[in-house]
Amino acid sequence: MFERSEVLTQSGAPYAVFTPYKNAWLKKLDAFYLSAYPVAKHAVRLASLPAGVSAHMPTLAEIGFEASDLRSLKIPTGSAGAQTLLADFLPRLDVYGDARDFPAIKGPSYLSVHLRFGTVSIRELAAAAHARNTPGAAVWLSELIWRDFYHQILHHHPHVAQGSFKPAYDRIEWEDGPHAEALFSAWCEGRTGYPLVDAAMAQINQTGYMHNRLRMVVASFLTKDLGIDWRWGERYFATHLNDFDLAANNGGWQWAASTGCDAQPYFRIFNPSSQSRKFDPQGRFIRRYLPALAKLPDAALHAPWEARPADLAAAGVVLGRDYPLPVVRHAEARTQTLARYAAVK
Repeated sequence: MFERSEVLTQSGAPYAVFTPYKNAWLKKLDAFYLSAYPVAKHAVRLASLPAGVSAHMPTLAEIGFEASDLRSLKIPTGSAGAQTLLADFLPRLDVYGDARDFPAIKGPSYLSVHLRFGTVSIRELAAAAHARNTPGAAVWLSELIWRDFYHQILHHHPHVAQGSFKPAYDRIEWEDGPHAEALFSAWCEGRTGYPLVDAAMAQINQTGYMHNRLRMVVASFLTKDLGIDWRWGERYFATHLNDFDLAANNGGWQWAASTGCDAQPYFRIFNPSSQSRKFDPQGRFIRRYLPALAKLPDAALHAPWEARPADLAAAGVVLGRDYPLPVVRHAEARTQTLARYAAVK
């Protein structure tokens, strides 16, 4: 929405805390910034192409991309696809603040891939949210502001592309060696034994998309339950997300790992089972991506290792065979993480 150096503090410095940046961003908003660029209704026909310019449309391979079948993933493509998604989302905008956290329901706009590739104007989206002026629209506008915030952070602090925004956190002693690699593989492949984490990883592996709440959950799990460097997860997302954007991906991972600007405190550690019970209470999302657990009762679905033997038997689930046992115990991992971060502090 704004150029990287367009929203600065009164002293001319870049913001490093989101809320003051958001307030300054909103104060700068006016009719000019809320106006979308007009779309040409008629293509210009050239009588002849300039010398050396070919009419051949380059293939994806010729410009360094690998072909993929987005239509099989049911992603509406191009600017027309973005408008289809926007028209579908606007009637749901007012309840976005409540609906966005539940991965089994249609809460998000699903426009992130279009923002990433420029097939929708952020001005158009911001104008739609600004005009609605409801709590849900305000939350969505705030998400768009986070996007700008992370872009200006990357611009003014380019070291974040390789290391922590807070350099002290580069001294964290992350898990390493074969054991860490085995844990990372289990995370990547959805074999951690924590159903919400594993379902989320199945979603990204199968579709190239992951629900935003789940991005925070799996990032917290990797860094604070498994003790693995956030950069490993950042690279995995970069490889698999259709909406990958360096600034937003980096900012999100550093927020979850507590190494970034205005990040969650290091002692705030998501409990994956509690997150599951809160945001997928009936297990609809988990059942969609983990069919092996589909027959478990709701109460047993979020922590299968705590399930009654009778419930496991009735569902045909043998832990360690049909679904893995937890690779770590959350309470023990939390204690280790607090010690890991406290040593840096």
